[in-house]
This record gives sequence, structure tokens and C-alpha cells, in this order.
Amino acid sequence: MCVLLTASPPRFVSVEELMETAKGVTNMALAHEIMVNQDFEIKPAEPPEGSLERQVKEIMHKAFWDCMEAQLKEDPPSYEHAIKLLAEIKETLLSFLLPGHGRLQARIEEVLDLPLIQQQAENGALDIGHLSQFIVGMMGSFCAPCRDKDVNKLKEITEIVPLLKAIFSVLDLMKVDMANFALMSIRPHLMQQSVEYERNKFQQFLEKQPNALDYTEKWLEETAKCLRESDEEGCGAAELASPINVHNRAYLRLLKWDHASDPFPETVLMDQVRLQEMQQEVERLVLLSSVLLIVYTTTGEAISGLPGLMETLKTTVGAMLADMHMPSFNAPEAFATIGEKLCVELSSCLSRHGFPPFSADSSSGLKGQILSVIQPDNKVRALMDSRVQNYLLAVLESGQHRTPPLPGGLTPVSKELMKLAVGFSRLVNFNKLVYSPFYQKILQNILTPGESLNTET
Repeated sequence: MCVLLTASPPRFVSVEELMETAKGVTNMALAHEIMVNQDFEIKPAEPPEGSLERQVKEIMHKAFWDCMEAQLKEDPPSYEHAIKLLAEIKETLLSFLLPGHGRLQARIEEVLDLPLIQQQAENGALDIGHLSQFIVGMMGSFCAPCRDKDVNKLKEITEIVPLLKAIFSVLDLMKVDMANFALMSIRPHLMQQSVEYERNKFQQFLEKQPNALDYTEKWLEETAKCLRESDEEGCGAAELASPINVHNRAYLRLLKWDHASDPFPETVLMDQVRLQEMQQEVERLVLLSSVLLIVYTTTGEAISGLPGLMETLKTTVGAMLADMHMPSFNAPEAFATIGEKLCVELSSCLSRHGFPPFSADSSSGLKGQILSVIQPDNKVRALMDSRVQNYLLAVLESGQHRTPPLPGGLTPVSKELMKLAVGFSRLVNFNKLVYSPFYQKILQNILTPGESLNTET
């Protein structure tokens, strides 16, 4: 039964307050993404293909390069645009230098001496080709190994304008590489600052929107209520509904959330998309492991231990379930096809290893069992779902440096499940660090007075 909370009365805010709040939330979301997503990286900003912005950008760039080419073909050549580009390139090269690169800095300053270049241009003695080759050489010294190929291609370009154009393109990629390297280097030092920053930003948001924790309170209160009512196995209600149990099981509930009808708790709102993706991965792994368990239970010892068979069956089922969360996915049709394909594969495998072929009755029975997995109350599916949920809960309870044993039947999906568990645990632990003061106050109101409210365990 849902517990309805009365929301705080609305408070009118100015446009300026809304804009300030929105900016703070945007910055907080970016800082959060850097900390939670270990694969986060900066990517070159490119307008969408066919967009007006892209068209304008391409027209402007073409006009610039055409103008520069025309200037260089004049008699005598005009180097106005070229010198501006050299100044920008020099600034970019200098930005790549580290504190100990004094000799390289002196070399860049010497060769790309802008007053001297200007003087050479006025006297008709400027050698753009020579300067370009020096720039390419310097880029080769600074670039990441993944850019070696791009830099080597620059050495093959002989025309000045195409070369300068390509140089700028590669320099843009190198800037992104440098930014990602800096991000990777400072990430370990950002944790405490990020926790405090995100917590302070949320506190500021909460001061402007006093009812900004209503759904979080509802989420924790419903979890505590469920645990209090779960006294079927002889555990005391107080033990089940301890703060840490409430907290961990509340996070686990997010992997079974009805996103279409239930508002998401505010304190995990920035991770809603990520948690929804995790929820879909849990559902996929449950179905995948259920089908494989049925196959091995039904077929028995004949296929146990056959090299490569498990991986082959897993690949077949995984390919059919890849689009299971798309609106166009037809579950009965997909699972019927899975049954057909697995029976063919099993028959072929049994024949190759000298076992009797799959009988028509065995094949029909296996197909029926596989098809029944689409029912939410299917016993095998419910069993595997329970084991996945218990494993994820054990990961949260065991801490960051201990890995709980994998429950039976989940070995075929162990790699994917462990990767999911690591991401889920990292997200939960960071969320606890940031919002623990808010959670403690809420749990203090929900649980019986006098309990220890350590929610960061």
C-alpha cells in the first residue's frame, strides 16, 4: 500500500531565481557525471548532420579558406589570414606544454616569432611551407599515440591551404585528448570536492524548493514499511528495518521502478537514465540466465562440459534479446525463435559428440519451457531474478573491497553481472556520500527513535 505524502505549498520564484537554479543544477549534473561515469570523456562538439548550424559553419569555413587561398595567390602574396592562423597555432602548441618543457617552449617561440614572421611577410621572404612542417613536427612530439596516424598523414600534404586546414582539424582532436588526459589525472582528487560541491548545490536548491525531498521521503518510507512487514522468516522487524537495510533495499528497488507512473526520488534523479539502463540490463540477464538454466537442466549430462557450447548458446540467446526493450520487440515471437534455434544447435552439437539426437518430444518440451519464460510469474525466471537481486544486495552490503560469491545458475552471465554490480555499487556509494545528511534526517523521522542512523556503511 502506498503512503501518500502531503506536498509543501507552492512558492512563487522569479525568473532570475529559476535561471540561477537551472545553472547550478547543470553544473552539478556535469560534476556528478564525471565522478559516477568512469567512461566519461570529452568529445568534439559537432552540430548534427544537415542542421542549420552545421550548414552555416561549413559555409563560413569554406569562405575563410577560399579567401586565404586567394590571398596567397596574389602577386605579391598577402599573408594576413595566414599570420592570424600561425598565431592561433602557436598559442595552441604552447598550451600543450608541461612545466618542464622549457626547451620546447623556447623553440616554439623562436620559430613562430610573430613579429619576425610579419617582417618576413612584408619583405616577401616568408616560407609558410617551412613553418608548417615545423608545426607538424611539434604536433608529433605532443600528440597521443592514437593520433600518430593523423599527424603522419599531414606530412603527405604538399599544398599550403589544405595542409593548414588539416593541421587545425588534428589540433582540435589533440585539444580533446589533452582535456581527457587532464580529466583522468585529476579524477581521483576530485572525490571529496565533488561530494561537497554536489551536496552544497542540492542544499541551495532545497532552500529555493522546500518540497524537493518529498519523493525521496516517500521512497524511503515505503521501503521501511515493506521491510517491517517482511517478518516471514523469523527476523525481527527492527533488524530488517535498520537504517542500512532500508537504505540498501531502497536502492535495489530503483532497479524495479515503474518509470511511467512513479516519480523518481529527487536525490537519485540525475542518475535516473543510468539506473533505467541498469534495470534493463538486469531484466536481460535474468531472461538470458533463465533460458540457459532451462537448457542445461532439461538436456542434462549430455551437454555438460562440452567445450564452447555454453558460449554459443549464450550468443544466440543474447542476439535475440538485444532489442528486448524496443517498442517493436515481440516477446512470444522472439522466444519461439530462440527455442527453434537452440534445438537446432543442441541437436547438431549432440550429433557431433556421438550422443543420440534430440528427440521430437524433448525438442517440443524444451521449446515450451523457453516460451514460458516470458511470463513474469514463471518459476525459473522468478528464481533467477531473486538470485540476481540478492547478489546485487550482497555487493552493497559487502563493501567496495570484497566480492560476494556468485549464486548458482549465474555463471554464464558472470562477466556482465559483475560489471553491472560494480557500476551500481559505485553509483550507490557516491550517492550515499553526497546525500547522507539528508537521508539521516529522513530515516530519523521514519524509524524508531534511538536507532543508529549510520547510512554510509
